[in-house]
Amino acid sequence: MQTSIIISGFGGQGVLFAGQLLAYTALDNDLHVTWFPSYGPEMRGGTAHCTVIISDDEIGSPVIRNPDAAIVMNLPSLDKYEPLMLPKGVLVINTSLVDRSVARQDIDSVMVPASEIADELGNRRLANIIMLGALLQRLPFLSIEMLEKGIDAHIPERHRDMLDANLKALHRGFSEAS
Repeated sequence: MQTSIIISGFGGQGVLFAGQLLAYTALDNDLHVTWFPSYGPEMRGGTAHCTVIISDDEIGSPVIRNPDAAIVMNLPSLDKYEPLMLPKGVLVINTSLVDRSVARQDIDSVMVPASEIADELGNRRLANIIMLGALLQRLPFLSIEMLEKGIDAHIPERHRDMLDANLKALHRGFSEAS
């Protein structure tokens, strides 16, 4: 099993952290991983994306041309990655910031108002975790229990007070995608 994921959005939306969280969780579960970040010089407000590959076997290259899955946090990300998705891939879209539907009929598109849900939960920065939960509901390459443990183990110490909120956001995203 090998799963390739692209996570993309504006800087400051937690795109890189979401990718790191998937990578660390996979490593904690003895899987092979690549995590490849990319972001503009603006960091906050500029574009950011990362690619994550998780596999049972060694990974030949960290480069993804056509991902199995993508999380898109904004419209420019949808415009860029929708055409690249593999057929039958999973595309999770933050409809709070995307105002168009998905054109392709050969992929599983999951519409989640992640930013609105994050606001409802009390912190807009939870949108990335909501999107991860939705992805795991539709493409269970890791279990939600694995990611719960990953959040607990890898949330930065300075954000440790956000542990419960992150776990709640993960489950909310998971239920939104069912």
